[in-house]
Amino acid sequence: MRNTFLALICLCVQFAFAQPDSLFIKPITPKDELKELRPEWTQKNKATFDLSEVAFVNWNAGGSNSISGLLGIRSEANYKDKYFFWNNNVSMRYGINKQQSREVRKTDDLFEINSNIGYKPDSISNWFYSARLNFKTQLANGYKYPNTDEPISRLMAPGYLFFGGGMEYGKHIEELSFYFSPVTLKATFVLDEDLANAGSFGVTPAVLDENGNVIVDGEHVRKEVGILVTNSYKMQVAENISMVHQVNLYTDYINNFGNVDMDWRVDFDFKVNSFIRATLGSHLKYDDDVKTTKPSEVEGEFDEAGAKIQWKQFLGIGFAVDF
Repeated sequence: MRNTFLALICLCVQFAFAQPDSLFIKPITPKDELKELRPEWTQKNKATFDLSEVAFVNWNAGGSNSISGLLGIRSEANYKDKYFFWNNNVSMRYGINKQQSREVRKTDDLFEINSNIGYKPDSISNWFYSARLNFKTQLANGYKYPNTDEPISRLMAPGYLFFGGGMEYGKHIEELSFYFSPVTLKATFVLDEDLANAGSFGVTPAVLDENGNVIVDGEHVRKEVGILVTNSYKMQVAENISMVHQVNLYTDYINNFGNVDMDWRVDFDFKVNSFIRATLGSHLKYDDDVKTTKPSEVEGEFDEAGAKIQWKQFLGIGFAVDF
């Protein structure tokens, strides 16, 4: 992941300093610049629902009836004046899929809180002294289907907290941001006893005796301190097509410095009218603490296979409502 880290750093810097103003979703006019000088609170709330469905009747090529739904809710409360900004948002997503003769399965599950505050001593500068907090977890149990007897994840298992400070560049901070933090705390929570004892998500596993009995319980929290680099921007691809890009890169000072955890999202929004839209998203993740397994030579047992890149893609059609 070291080469990937350097490549993405270069990409972030390129977008932060070379991105033309014409790509911003909200072009800034002189009237907007005057408005930015006044203290202002803004609040936005948005609910979305995406649906996909396939049905077959006497279809000689075969197939399985299925229906999928994804519900999303996002709330923002942001402050801005001549020297300060403070952006806050809460997001929730939950998706399910039902196929013929198969149980309902979870397709997406996220609860996330973000808070970002910045100060610049010069009203002309685009550099901010900034602090960030990010917290995310899930709402429901996750399973390695078709096994639904043993959850592989739960509420707050895992939960992730990032908190740190650094410098942030943003000509118009809501549309374009490049953030560098030399000191960021990362805490991984695994509050489920069974998952903690198994050492899931990088926490220290339980100590067992020769009969498999727990002598010392597994730890529920793993703490790290390292470097965090983030880049985000919004751009108008076409008249009714917008794109949002977000990438987070983190490396821990103590545990294998230079081995980078990555979280990269790219989402396209295709607007049909005021309510109907289509979405296309890609989510790429790599966490060195999240290990995979492979079947062992001993039947019924598994060996650790190391961390692997995780990727999720989504395409849906639905509606969005601002409230």
